[in-house]
Amino acid sequence: MRAPLVNFRRLQVAAPWPLVWTVTFFILLARLVALVVRAAVAVVRHWRAWPAVALVLLAVDVHRSHGWWPHLLVLIAVAGSAGLWWWRSRESFERLIVLRGLSWWRRLWVYRRQWHEVMSLCGLVKKYDGGEKLPELLSVRCSYATDEVVLRMPRGQNPEAYHKAARDLAYSFGTRHCRVFSGRRQVAPARSGQLAWLLRRVDAIRFRDRPRQVWLVLIRRDPLTRVVKPLPVPARPDFTALPLGMREDLAVYCLRLLATHVLIGGATRMGKGSVIWSLLRALAAGIRSGLVRVWAIDPKGGMELSIGRPLFSRYVDDDWSRMADMLDDAVTRMRARQRVLRGKVRVHTPTVDEPLIVIVIDEIAALLAFLPDSDIRQRITQALGLLLTQGAGLGVLVVAATQDPRKEVVSVRDFFPTRIALGVTERGHVDLLLGDGARDRGALADQIPLSAKGVAYVLLDGQPEPARVRFSYLTDDVIREMAATFPAPAEVQPEPADTPAPAAVKARSNGNGRHTYRPTPPKQAAPLLPPSLLHALDLDATPNGGDPR
Repeated sequence: MRAPLVNFRRLQVAAPWPLVWTVTFFILLARLVALVVRAAVAVVRHWRAWPAVALVLLAVDVHRSHGWWPHLLVLIAVAGSAGLWWWRSRESFERLIVLRGLSWWRRLWVYRRQWHEVMSLCGLVKKYDGGEKLPELLSVRCSYATDEVVLRMPRGQNPEAYHKAARDLAYSFGTRHCRVFSGRRQVAPARSGQLAWLLRRVDAIRFRDRPRQVWLVLIRRDPLTRVVKPLPVPARPDFTALPLGMREDLAVYCLRLLATHVLIGGATRMGKGSVIWSLLRALAAGIRSGLVRVWAIDPKGGMELSIGRPLFSRYVDDDWSRMADMLDDAVTRMRARQRVLRGKVRVHTPTVDEPLIVIVIDEIAALLAFLPDSDIRQRITQALGLLLTQGAGLGVLVVAATQDPRKEVVSVRDFFPTRIALGVTERGHVDLLLGDGARDRGALADQIPLSAKGVAYVLLDGQPEPARVRFSYLTDDVIREMAATFPAPAEVQPEPADTPAPAAVKARSNGNGRHTYRPTPPKQAAPLLPPSLLHALDLDATPNGGDPR
């Protein structure tokens, strides 16, 4: 005989049944409230889906009432409006319709569909309490060339894990490059108007610091494979944002030159000249007006910079002593400004009377490590040390390029706040240029191919992660045209004075306007021994004229 499904005899105990039912009721009520709250949170979190849900419900109701004809008419009207919009304003149509639709599609099909698999295989899933803690996919925003994926890390992780898995993530999602950013890439916009106070409070919530969020920027198509054409010359250079090239997200890369020094590192024929000429092109209008004075030193005999000679206020390429004199003159100019600005301002503001002085050195290693004259090399090292440590705030800046960034070659390397890493030959050169750990954060400068000349990794303001850019390429004809269009105003450049030979005779006047030349008597040679020893060795000074002891 089978046992009963429920043993009612065990229930026949003295128990406060009203209390049991009351507790059970409140437990079920609490779970129901939690379920409703979770549903409300999900609805609020996915508020972007409300219009789509409402549109689907409306379409179903119209189909039941009138069939397919209303849908066809609406489709034709929408297609015609979209075509007119695309014809009249293609940029806004692509930004508001095409890119948003592409973001929605790639979020569902590319990322959401294989999110768990990719995160598990890349080692980004944490085990806890018999289950898995997965990075949460928050949003996907597509641009013309990139996908910006925002995720929330599970507890127990930091952005370093995503930096190490960046290449695995890129290839897992079907791209070749993945940049990892631990901070928000957009800044809060500047608000103005009557509702500015309200919008600022909203922005304070929207753009607040979120330490657990990580931004993955996957390069869907690499725009840096093509040569960047020369950018337009600004009418007045903005020293805080000089346009030099293009970033991999199709934004213009702007360099902050004010109050900083720039070190450009890269192997031979990898595009150091592109960086220098792009910088000079951005400064061209200021060079012609006298707002910027460029002093150029080309230790390679003028093979790189001589083609743009009219752009330079001072230029040396064949005399080591004149190179040292130029740097000494820069130190003198810096000292003079220091005396004038002391106690007034901390950063020099360039004017035509007191212009910004930019010293461009094509190969700084030739001056610091391979110069045969040790005295001149010491002068140059001391002058560069003073300029790099004191000249940034005084408007005397140094822009130098080198092939070897090692400390024993470029001894003043650590004094350059801004650094640009082009293609290098050794893995360790990346960290020497951009700082320790830069390669682990995505600066793969040693993997830049020879065909990608002008591609470099730079550090943007406010972000520890390096960004990949490509500087514009200027042909020789463009450089000559730019030099002829934007020549530098004339500046007196001191020529080296020949040291006169010591005169053998002196000219003296005899009172009647004539000069009588008389030879200068030779100086008496100084004795090698003190007088006491000389007297001791004097034969006549010894008693009885005997020999000295």
